Amino acid sequence: MTEVILDLEGKKLGRAATEAANILRGKNRATFAPNIVPDVKLKVTNLTKLSITDKKKAEKEYQRYSGYPGGLFRTKMAELWKKNPGEVFKKAVYGMLPKNRLRAKFIKNLVIEK
Repeated sequence: MTEVILDLEGKKLGRAATEAANILRGKNRATFAPNIVPDVKLKVTNLTKLSITDKKKAEKEYQRYSGYPGGLFRTKMAELWKKNPGEVFKKAVYGMLPKNRLRAKFIKNLVIEK
């Protein structure tokens, strides 16, 4: 199991999430195959020094739906960032991974350090 360390200091959220998704998928390796989960752990450091604009924090919303009438829940990025900055980054990477059965396996290889 190889361990890759990604330093997020001064990087934009989207650029860093794209880089993380590519590493998790193994697209930076010569042995890339879309149907194989690579043997790599991605460790993310300096998450709190990630560059996110105040406008993005104020306007970006995450939604989830319980399935019941009136069960739509919305959370602003600023609230989620205060509570858990790692979850903001994890959601960004999760959205950039392919929408198939491998996505859950890819995201398990993401280790977030504060």
